[in-house]
Parts: sequence; structure tokens; C-alpha cells
Amino acid sequence: MAGCLKGHKISMVYPDSIAMELGIEVGDYLLEVNGHKIGDVFDYRYYMKDEYVLVLIRKSNGEEWELEIEKDYDDDLGVEFENSLMSDYKSCSNKCIFCFIDQMPPGMRETLYFKDDDSRLSFLQGNYITLTNMKMEDVERITKMNLAPINISVQTTNPELRCKMLHNRFAGDKLKFLQILYENHVEMNGQIVLCKGVNDGEELKRSIDDLSKLLPFMRSVSVVPAGITKYREGLYPLELFSAEESRNVIDLIESRQKEFFDEYGLHFIHASDEWYINADLPFPDSERYDGYIQLENGVGMMRLLIDEVMEAIDYYSSKDDFNNDSKINVTIATGKLPYTTINMLSKKVMEVFDNVNIKVLDIRNAFFGETITVTGLIIGKDLVDQVCAYRDAGNELGDRILISSSMLRTGEEVFLDDLTLSEVIEAIGLPVVPVESGGDAFVRSIIDCNYKMERDNGTEGYIAYNNPEN
Repeated sequence: MAGCLKGHKISMVYPDSIAMELGIEVGDYLLEVNGHKIGDVFDYRYYMKDEYVLVLIRKSNGEEWELEIEKDYDDDLGVEFENSLMSDYKSCSNKCIFCFIDQMPPGMRETLYFKDDDSRLSFLQGNYITLTNMKMEDVERITKMNLAPINISVQTTNPELRCKMLHNRFAGDKLKFLQILYENHVEMNGQIVLCKGVNDGEELKRSIDDLSKLLPFMRSVSVVPAGITKYREGLYPLELFSAEESRNVIDLIESRQKEFFDEYGLHFIHASDEWYINADLPFPDSERYDGYIQLENGVGMMRLLIDEVMEAIDYYSSKDDFNNDSKINVTIATGKLPYTTINMLSKKVMEVFDNVNIKVLDIRNAFFGETITVTGLIIGKDLVDQVCAYRDAGNELGDRILISSSMLRTGEEVFLDDLTLSEVIEAIGLPVVPVESGGDAFVRSIIDCNYKMERDNGTEGYIAYNNPEN
């Protein structure tokens, strides 16, 4: 693997760490642990677990230090490396018929076009992988190091159909790795991106039957509809599911859940929230989501938000601090998919807190196309254009605009189209407050006088935070 011959450059040494005590410095290189070359972060973690380790370090001046270390089992050196994976990322070798990246317009920042398919990111970050660029030695390493859970984009258990869907002649054969992971008791989660007329209907039944044989180690499988943007020229012709077709998908999934729960204590197969919204059906109760295993795939996000908001309303309405006469006027800008739920929850807040007025504005995705309805893919320009148009039509926006923090790049105040939060605030002329996910943050961002909008040490935009005293 890349980097294992020359070692791995250390970019940070934590205070009071083993590395600092031993004189390891930024710019030094880790060469070996217990005589093993370190290929990537998993090798490092695995070999560092011993209570006695022998570490080979090359100093920035070229000297090599062999350091004997006695430590607690789970302690590491207390360093970070220049490359967090300690090797190159593995890119995707497929050309899936539903791939969202293939449906993006040109001219966006380069990182948005990178397709990762790296089993290490499945373990570290929860990414879903197709298995197509994995070899038997990769699977053996997962079982040896007990790297779990592993999240797998299955799509279908029909080998021939999987080759077609992933446009990879090896995709069907790689399904054998599921059985090996099962036999070695490696915990897995699966995902099926459902494409109308391709892997739905009888093919979906087959996939559910096949994957259920991997219970209890395959702990969950989500079924999500393929996202379809307006940029599909030359791509496989995909169509949206109708309300009736969405109800059929839900009926199939729910008909199997009780069977799996009775035998394994898991409902196992889950429909993402989009199906229920498109079918105009109520979301399942929280118990049906098995602890929200597949939350990042949009499975149960709305149910969890509803329950958390109702709990937060009950809690804060009982506190004298929140029963005040000051008028609160806010606008919530959200995607079309969660609009109905956000609107309903806003009405619940206003019913209890009569000093609060909330307007909910659903933002159409003009950039990717109106078939893309999730909040996290709203760009800054669409937000500015539609909020300003709403105001110009004579509507009051209130004191501030609340948006989901999912619209912004993780850890930054930048939208997908590279507009900054400060630029959006300037264009709208009102504070725009990113709100973290969760019902408590939703309610407090509206009603809490201590949920303030302040500049964060001179950085761009406004931040919202909770007063820790309340």
C-alpha cells in the first residue's frame, strides 16, 4: 500500500501523550510497529493494541529510533498522521445506473465528483461500499481485525442483475463475500437503492429473502428510492415511483417485518422516509426502527424528529423561563421532502407557545431539479432567490431564517455551490441560523431567548448555541 515503505508522516503530537513523553515530534515518520510495516490506519490500530509494542520511528534528521513501550491495551501513541487513512483512498470502479455523482452538473468543486468505495471508510465513517474493488485478502483482514459494522450497498442479490446495475462484470461474484462475513460473525448493514422496473417487485422479494438468511449478523437492510436529478442525458432511463407504487413497496417491507422480529428481535428490512411521504402514509412508530440503525440513510429521521420535538415541547413548556410575552417571528427554510412534517411540528410549537409565529418555506431545488427534494442538497443561490422572492411578494420573514446545518459542508459555513453563509446573510439581509439535527435543537432555536445569533470569533456567518445554564 502507498506509504508503507517510506513510513507515515506525523502531523500532530498530542500533549501528555506517549509520543510526547518519548520525544516523537511533528515531521517524524512511523516506520513499523512490532516489526510490521504499517499499510494503513487499520494496521496501525491493530498492531498498537498490544500492551507491549516496539515502535520504529525515523526522525526528521534521518535518525531511526527503536522505542519500547509498555501501555494499556487500547492506548495508542497519541499522534495524527498527514494522511488520516495512512494510504490512498480507493475510488469506485463501477458506473451504477443510479449513481448521483454521474447526475451532477459540471463546474462544481472537484471533491464533489470523487466516488469513494473504500471498506475502511465503511468502518470509520459509515459509508456504504459495493465490495467490487475488494479482494479476498481484504475480507480476510476485516474478519481478522474484527472491523465492524461493515455497510454494504447490495442493490440486488441477483448476480446477473447486479452486474447490470453496477455496470461491472465482477459485481455479481462479489456477493460471495457476504457469506464469508456472515460465517465469521462480522456485523453488517445493507442498502438497496430501488430503481423502478429494475430491482423492485419480484427482484426485491428475492433480495429480502436472500439477505434475511444472513441474520442476525446482517442486522438491517434499508430500501431507498434512487435520486434522480435533471442532469441524466445519456444515462440509464430511470423513473420516479408513483404514490401507489410507493405504497406497494411499503406493503412488501412491512409484511416481512413481523416475521423477522418474532424470530430475531429485529425488524431487519426498512423503508426510508421518502416512501411514506410519497405514499402519504404515517411514519411507523419508533419501535419499528430497531434503534434507528439506518438513520443516515433517511430511515426513521422524521419519526425521531417528531418524537424529539414533542418531548422538547413538553419539557420547555413546563419551564417558567420560556413562558414570556416577547414576540418571536421566524421563518424556517426547508426542503420539499420534510416540508409537511416541519410545518406540522411548527404548528405544534405555536399551539403551546402563543408568543411564537413561524412560517415554513419549502425551497424548490432549481439547481439539481425539482425531483431532488431533500434539504441537504439545497444550494445557497436557491435559498437566497426563493427567500427573497417570498419577501418581495409581500410576506414577512420575521427576525431570522432557520436552516438545517445539513445544507452546509461539514465543519464549514459553505453551501454546495460554494456560497458562504456570510454571503447568504448579506443577500437576504437577515440572520440565517444553521440548526443542528434533533428535536431539542429545533425547539430551542425557535423559542429560546438564549439560543443566540452571534459572530463566532470573527469567522463567517452566525452560529446558534444553547445556553448551558438552561
